Amino acid sequence: MRLHRLDITAFGPFGAAQSVDFDELSAAGLFLLHGPTGAGKTSVLDAVCYALYGTVPGARQSGQGLTLRSDHAAASVRTEVTLELTVAGRRLEVTRQPPWERPKKKGRPGTTVDKAQSRLREYDTTTAAWKDLSRSHQEIGEEITQLLGMSREQFCQVVLLPQGDFARFLRADAEARGKLLGRLFDTHRFAEVEKRLAERRRAAEARVREGDAELLADAHRMQQAAGGAMDLPELTPGEPGLAEAVVAAAAVARSTAREQLTIAHLRLTSAESAHAAAERVLDDVRELDRLQRRFTEARERAARLEEHADAHREAQARMERSRKAEAVAPALDLREATDTEHRRAAEAEARARALLRSVLEPAEGLTDAGAVGLAAAARRAAEELGGLESARRAEQRLAELLREREGLERQERADEDVLQEAEAWLAGWDETRTALQGSVESAQEAATRAEQLAVQRDPARRRLAAARQRDQLGRDVDDAQRQVLAATESAQKARAEWLDVKEQRLNGIAAELAAQLTEGEPCAVCGAVEHPAPARKDAGHVGRETEERALAAYQHADEQRTEAERRLGVVQRALAAAQGEAGDTPTEQLALQVDELERQYAESRAGASALSSAHEQLRQAEQERDRRVSAQQEAAVRAASRVARRDALDQERAALEAELTQARGAAESVAARAAQLERRAALLTEAADTARAAEDTAQRLKDADARLADAAFRAGFETPQAAAAALLDDHAHRELQRRLDAWQSEEAAVRAVLAEADTAAAAQQPPTDLTSAERAAADAGRRVREAASARDAAARRCTELDRLSARSAAGLRRLAPLREEYDRVARLASLTAGTSAENDRKMRLESYVLAARLEQVAAAATMRLQRMSSGRYTLVHSDDRTGRGRSGLGLHVVDSWTGRERDTSTLSGGETFFASLALALGLADVVTDEAGGVRLDTLFIDEGFGSLDDQTLDEVLDVLDSLRERDRSVGIVSHVADLRRRVHAQLEVVKGRSGSTLRQRGH
Repeated sequence: MRLHRLDITAFGPFGAAQSVDFDELSAAGLFLLHGPTGAGKTSVLDAVCYALYGTVPGARQSGQGLTLRSDHAAASVRTEVTLELTVAGRRLEVTRQPPWERPKKKGRPGTTVDKAQSRLREYDTTTAAWKDLSRSHQEIGEEITQLLGMSREQFCQVVLLPQGDFARFLRADAEARGKLLGRLFDTHRFAEVEKRLAERRRAAEARVREGDAELLADAHRMQQAAGGAMDLPELTPGEPGLAEAVVAAAAVARSTAREQLTIAHLRLTSAESAHAAAERVLDDVRELDRLQRRFTEARERAARLEEHADAHREAQARMERSRKAEAVAPALDLREATDTEHRRAAEAEARARALLRSVLEPAEGLTDAGAVGLAAAARRAAEELGGLESARRAEQRLAELLREREGLERQERADEDVLQEAEAWLAGWDETRTALQGSVESAQEAATRAEQLAVQRDPARRRLAAARQRDQLGRDVDDAQRQVLAATESAQKARAEWLDVKEQRLNGIAAELAAQLTEGEPCAVCGAVEHPAPARKDAGHVGRETEERALAAYQHADEQRTEAERRLGVVQRALAAAQGEAGDTPTEQLALQVDELERQYAESRAGASALSSAHEQLRQAEQERDRRVSAQQEAAVRAASRVARRDALDQERAALEAELTQARGAAESVAARAAQLERRAALLTEAADTARAAEDTAQRLKDADARLADAAFRAGFETPQAAAAALLDDHAHRELQRRLDAWQSEEAAVRAVLAEADTAAAAQQPPTDLTSAERAAADAGRRVREAASARDAAARRCTELDRLSARSAAGLRRLAPLREEYDRVARLASLTAGTSAENDRKMRLESYVLAARLEQVAAAATMRLQRMSSGRYTLVHSDDRTGRGRSGLGLHVVDSWTGRERDTSTLSGGETFFASLALALGLADVVTDEAGGVRLDTLFIDEGFGSLDDQTLDEVLDVLDSLRERDRSVGIVSHVADLRRRVHAQLEVVKGRSGSTLRQRGH
């Protein structure tokens, strides 16, 4: 990478545009970047880094207060950095512009923010012109990083060599060195390997612990299944030997359970034999007790049968009479049914004749007529009813005519109301239309006024705002003028103090020169080698440091005065602009004018808002007028048509009324007359039917009485009533038969029991003790159940232990490869983490890789350190442990004068500088090779040369000058005055009130 040109505008301390020609500076191979403190030397390097990566070096990021934009730049000038360089054989130009808060060009006064912009161009040698590659921040960043082969941190560490960082590197411990080297050599992948192995170890350990936990849980279940007769190992999941201990304890538990099962089997066999004997004794006792109770119960039942013998004989006699009466039962049923039917027919006839009397006249003589006379009268009424059908139709038509006539009258009244309402409304139409048109015109005038006032509002508001800003800026101008006067007085006072201090120093300058005299060395003023009477410093001597502090105080006060004058100018320009827009009118008067305009505008807007509704009201009123005129015309047409229809209806009505008067007779209507005839015919028919039914049932009742008397005589009963009394109903018959059958069954059963030989023999024996026999059998059964339960529990225990043992064995088979994997991964993880006993130096994997890089850096740095130190010092890498920490990143220096090896933290200030410089150059070579061999043709070294003596400074410059052999150019950033004589190619940063400027001088 070689830099060609750098253009800076409004960046850092540089207010105006500045340009650096690196080709001219690099021609000498070694150039100096110098200037007073705070002038902006480091800002040049910041600009290079910002152009390449879009950010400045880490220590000077915005988080620590850096503002890329220059405070000295004009408000209309945008901050921009352009860098032209050659990298990987390609000539590129990178332009960066950070976000910019600039004044607005249009609209109200204020500022707006432009986004950050970037541009990448490449020089095309075939067309001898620049061509655009990208304007994307991300694409440009990726392209630059890929071409350089290093990140921003590596670039700042390798190209912009910060000596302070390497001095700290020499004195740092292994951890701090590891962080720096890790960023430069990108060894995080090795740390990721350590992390990944640690994660795999934790995952494998978790799986092993989970397997052990499951195994231990199975052991607890086996202990529960064994009834506590199992001793668990006092181990936790993950500890070695847990599986073997669980297997051994399970084997003991299974053996014990099987022995307990054998004992339970023997106990159950013995209990079952005892229980069988007790059951046999109990069966014998129960059988004897049953026979004795059976004989006793038979004797008691025989006694009860003897007591009820009379009642049994009476029941047999009643049953015999009931069988005889069953022959008379059909005649009794027939007579009863016939009597019931006759009574119903007589009651129906009485009801029918009573209803008939309510519709007949006594003179007709039909009330007591027979069935034949009533039927004839019913036929005559039906014939008369058939002749009224035509009259019914005429009556329905008359009702329709009346309803239609009523509808015509309602229509006539409705049309009269419509005509009256329309005439009343149309009478006031002219006044209504005039009022609505006036509302429309008023609203239109208000809308016109609102438009005129709207044009006047914005200028009045802007003028009022400008007047208020004018008043505020007037007060700001007064404050700024007071600040300028105070800053001017402070600057004049600081200048006077500086001039006094400078004059005092000049008066005592001879003492300063005398302090630098060396015996035998020529005087820098007169050249004499003898110094007989050198001047001495008095008590009030003023040194260079005091003068520089006074000068710095004066410069600071002068900068504050300049800044106050700048702020005053800005405020005055703003005040002039506000006065030009607001004029001399007082703010209160302008505010009153704006309020009046707002009030008038609001009133006009309110009036104009009614324009649309006024138009709508006028349109609706015109539509209403048209509707009412149309309603008048339609009502007149309907009135004319109603007159003809009314006449036709009146003629048809007269004809129908004459026909109906003749048809309905004395009734109110034809329907009423028809209803009368229908009721008369129905009642006559019903009376005739009931009369015939009553005559028939009376004859059948006589026949049934004769049959009943004959049947009773043949059955042996004196009267039909006696036969009816002897007859039993179904329920009584069944109950009596049941009692007779039960008597016979009981008598037979008693005789059978008393005739049994074993029952009679059992009755001769003494009474049995059934309770004792049952208690003995129950105790034997309980002992059998307990023995069976114990046997089943022992069998379940054996089965459960076998199942859990098989499950534990399967778990052990699954756990074996997991434990092997855990042992392997844990060994690798502890080895890479430096905690393994096999890792004697406790060196982590990343530290091991960084140690190899540090060894390369130390070898490359030693080549330059020996030359800088005239062969005295050599940097060596050490992997010894320091204290309780880990080894791998130790750095020692070997002093050839003493032959001793010591830590780099023991170097003096000057030794530390050239050792760190050698380390930085060596690191640049190694990182360059690590980045893919990218050629770095331009390097910068920042500060540190003031700590060197003349001889060491010459040796250091010789080393830097030797870099030209590799076609490199080195820029030294320093304010050491002696370097200006030794390095001819220079880039000077000149500090001024309006910002810093760059002054370039070639070789």
